[in-house]
Amino acid sequence: MKTKQYMAAQGLAAFGLAALPLAVQAQTTTAEDTDTAALNPMVVTATLAPRTADETLSSVTLLDEATLRRQDPTSVTDLFRGQPGVDVTTSGSFGKNSSVYLRGTGNESTVLMIDGIRLRSATAGGAAWHYLDPRMFQRAEIVRGPRGSLYGADAVGGVVQLFTHGAQEGGPHPSVSVGGGSFNTQRYSATLSGSSGGTHYSFAGSRFDTDGTPVRRDGEDKGYDNTTGLARLSHTFDGGGELGVLALRARGSNEFDGGESDFVQQVAGVYAELPMTDRWTSRLTLSEARDELDTFNTAFPSLIETRTQTARWQNTLAFGLHELVAGAEYSEDRVSGTTDFDESRRDNTAVFAQGLLDFAPFALQAGLRYDDNEAYGEEVTGSLALGYDLDGSHTLRASYGTAFRAPTFNDLYWPNSGNPDLEAETSETVEVGLRGSYQSWYWDLAAYQTDLDDMIAWAPAEGGFLAPQNVAEARIRGIELSAGAEIDDWTLAAALTWLDPENRSGANAGNRIQRRAGQSARFDVDRELGDWSLGGSWILQGYRYDDAANEDRISGFGLVNLRAGWAFAPMWSARLTVENALDKEYETARDYINAGRAAFVSVHFGQ
Repeated sequence: MKTKQYMAAQGLAAFGLAALPLAVQAQTTTAEDTDTAALNPMVVTATLAPRTADETLSSVTLLDEATLRRQDPTSVTDLFRGQPGVDVTTSGSFGKNSSVYLRGTGNESTVLMIDGIRLRSATAGGAAWHYLDPRMFQRAEIVRGPRGSLYGADAVGGVVQLFTHGAQEGGPHPSVSVGGGSFNTQRYSATLSGSSGGTHYSFAGSRFDTDGTPVRRDGEDKGYDNTTGLARLSHTFDGGGELGVLALRARGSNEFDGGESDFVQQVAGVYAELPMTDRWTSRLTLSEARDELDTFNTAFPSLIETRTQTARWQNTLAFGLHELVAGAEYSEDRVSGTTDFDESRRDNTAVFAQGLLDFAPFALQAGLRYDDNEAYGEEVTGSLALGYDLDGSHTLRASYGTAFRAPTFNDLYWPNSGNPDLEAETSETVEVGLRGSYQSWYWDLAAYQTDLDDMIAWAPAEGGFLAPQNVAEARIRGIELSAGAEIDDWTLAAALTWLDPENRSGANAGNRIQRRAGQSARFDVDRELGDWSLGGSWILQGYRYDDAANEDRISGFGLVNLRAGWAFAPMWSARLTVENALDKEYETARDYINAGRAAFVSVHFGQ
């Protein structure tokens, strides 16, 4: 049973979220008196086209530049923890292995994009979130629900897209940040951006170095360092065409129990966009993503490198209020290193189309994608979403979507245990939602069910040893409620998530899927006070099980993070953050502890 303390905290969280609309009601005006909400942001990940949050007919969360600047986290996963439908597990702090679960699906079922380029490990499956420096990114979009019809494999739980710093107009505009804090942590970053004529540029670099903390009780400190560089350059021609390049590279080292690893995370791409006619825009992108991990220990030293090269051709056609997005994609995965896989490459060819139709007050979105993979065969995914504007402030939506998770190279070809006959996992999701958007606040409520078939799980195979097989089924139900407000000098955000991720097959049928919390809540409060700013985050998470049998229960926890800022001179500011201010000891994976109270201070120059 839940502890009394957690039940009380959860009750306070529910009361606070329920009271948020009442607190701001007197400050709002109806949509008939204003154009649209200040908190109805424009996003692109949900539909591959710019749409406000209500127009996407999706459950979407935007973490904008102001949010990232105020919170100034040491890890991108600190931004995501407790957001609607998002769960995070970590094997320690500061660069240690992290997983992001969207709507109860696995880390392998969450797609990570960086400026439109996908980054993942083709061997392990998921993205290495823990190696990304949040200071290199300007905003993040979290789209919850299946997006297989747009992004192909693994977009079962949803898609997270990180956007790097764009160019400012005029300039050049420099900025520098220097700081440090607990555990002998040092942080440095610098950017230079601007534009001249039709050319825009943005360059950035960062360095993070820490002695770290123990990842197990009574253990030794485990350090981490990360050096990241970013370059973006684009030119817009007189005819409206645009040519651009992007490169982001993170490199560093990470200590863990029993050894150390060196890593590289890299994305690079070049794109050309051309307005073919007044209604038709065509864009071609060539990109490469690289994930490399070189592990040094006495038992199993290894080097594994994944490279994914992609060519994507996307066309957008506008017909008044309606829009059609269609294109094709070719990608090739290559794996190399010390492990001798039976196959070291595979390619995937895909075509896709999506219609965005506006028959106000009705809206319809329909998408279809066909993937042909050399390793695991053909997959067809689709989506259908319907929206209805009840009035100028409220939008009702309903959607259905399919998706699949691709077997990884480890699943298919790991020596002596890979199963080359694996099929992809498949899913079906039904969702209904209602959103209210006003001048200075919003709320969003969504309920969904996802059915997963042919889940890839380790099970006894011929000969008695364990191997990955298509054996498991699961059903995931959830409800998400989020709200936010900007009133005078206050910025408020709140989220509640209820999740029921149930295993539906085998000896563990009826059990909760391991390492998923059933409930979570998050509250963010910030206040501007002239040259000063004060804020804090309160994050609550319920208990979870570390095993499929649901016998090893990990207790829930509550975290309080505090922050303050001071603009002490033109272009100059200082920031103080205190993470885990109450010094809670907590776990999200058994026997892996996270850092206690940690304080960081930094000085910034620039806009």
